[in-house]
Amino acid sequence: MHLARAGHSARLWGRDRALVEQLRASGENAVYLPGVPFPASLRVSADLSEALAGTEFIVSAVPSHGTRAILAQAASFIQPRSIVVSATKGLERHTLFRVSQIVEQELGDVRVAVLSGPSFAAELARELPTAVSIASTDASVVEAVQDEFRAPYFRLYGTDDVVGVELGGALKNVIAIAAGMAEGLGLGHNALAGLITRGLAEMTRLACAAGARRETLSGLAGLGDLVLTCTGSLSRNRQVGIELASGRDVSDVLAGMRTVAEGVTTADAALAFAARHGVELPIAAQVAELLAGRKDPRTALYDLMLRPQRTEAG
Repeated sequence: MHLARAGHSARLWGRDRALVEQLRASGENAVYLPGVPFPASLRVSADLSEALAGTEFIVSAVPSHGTRAILAQAASFIQPRSIVVSATKGLERHTLFRVSQIVEQELGDVRVAVLSGPSFAAELARELPTAVSIASTDASVVEAVQDEFRAPYFRLYGTDDVVGVELGGALKNVIAIAAGMAEGLGLGHNALAGLITRGLAEMTRLACAAGARRETLSGLAGLGDLVLTCTGSLSRNRQVGIELASGRDVSDVLAGMRTVAEGVTTADAALAFAARHGVELPIAAQVAELLAGRKDPRTALYDLMLRPQRTEAG
């Protein structure tokens, strides 16, 4: 919708043919973005070949667990040297690949960028001011995406730190589940501020161990996205934490959600990724214990408080 408003001929693809027909008929996405009409230049399709034909820029916003399968289906319809912008925040569970790596593996001769940052779709759809990071190892790709995606309400800051941007986007979802738990248990603002701050330290340790730059995690794709996801009422991962704090089972919580809470699938992958790099993730570890049903929310959070004390820089 944003790209169509920005003057481009844009196509929206969805795998659910019935939903796509509903979108066409109503001229809006009444399920996910009610009350926001589609621009006239936006075409909606359930046919990948039709949606991708002749495209120069492709935004992939598929949930992380489905990304590889969808890209494999799309590969033959994507022209060489297209720019593929990944807006997916997560790690592939079994391989621990970042999503940009999956794009490169499945699509071959394309140019890849990663878009991440504090950005609720419902606010962007209503043209509320939003700032994000766009990352690529190819500076010309960063410039091209900045030029084509910008709008008076949408600002993109470029970087070549793909690792930092992707890991920031993935790990903040896990911390947001813990933040939701703290809120649901009524533990107060002190606890929430502590979780966000130590969560940022956790994200930064792992990202830097994987080759990212520390300053990236202090920027939009790290701190910015973390604060939004831990405190915003539109945050799916925060809502999962709130629901779990009320005593609901994780399977019941997820069954009642229309959208994906990436932190649920990322928690175990993050711990495995951290083990590979010799990094400790105490908050993510407690979230994983909770999601696996081995601890209740209050025990998990208080176990964090009872860990051996250390220097803040440690």
